[in-house]
Amino acid sequence: MILIGYSGHGFVACSILKTAGSIVIAYCDNEEKKYNPFQLQYLGNEDSELAKQAFEKNAIFIGIGNNVIRQKVFEKLHNDCFQIANAIHPSSIICTSAAIANKGVMLGARSTIQPLAKIGNGVICNTGCIIEHECVVEAFSHIGPGAILCGNVHVGEGSFIGAGAVVRQGITIGKNCIVGAGAVVVNDIPDFSKVVGIPAR
Repeated sequence: MILIGYSGHGFVACSILKTAGSIVIAYCDNEEKKYNPFQLQYLGNEDSELAKQAFEKNAIFIGIGNNVIRQKVFEKLHNDCFQIANAIHPSSIICTSAAIANKGVMLGARSTIQPLAKIGNGVICNTGCIIEHECVVEAFSHIGPGAILCGNVHVGEGSFIGAGAVVRQGITIGKNCIVGAGAVVVNDIPDFSKVVGIPAR
């Protein structure tokens, strides 16, 4: 496995992959990191010849927390037909009727995906978050640590739900939105909005 992005979020992704039994051998980033806690080989950025040679033989996981950058890297690598894997922690709970996309999804430790939920490509469901029944989380969104989506919530593409936020059942959050940490969302949120507080405004 080759990891793309090797800092805070990448460290979490690497730990998940290793805990799940993957052998992570190298990383790509814009520069070689002085701090290399997992002792991985540096391949340059994802456009380097060394990286491209490695991608031909190994699966890739994009360990980038920023939704916009993660999507950009994903689309480039996907268009080049490289194999993009999921990173699913063994302690995550996934109902058998949930639908998890098969490219670039991260499910953190103790994350819970309930019946009939749908998780799109490139989505991050971070540590301890809860995605309740029939929720839809569109591609390249990020559900922060400990956040709770109650039943039938729809999160649009590229949105970010901050740590510890709670979204009431039946709410629709548009695309490219930001919900602040600890917010309580009780009304629908239009595209490209930023909300904070209790209730979220």
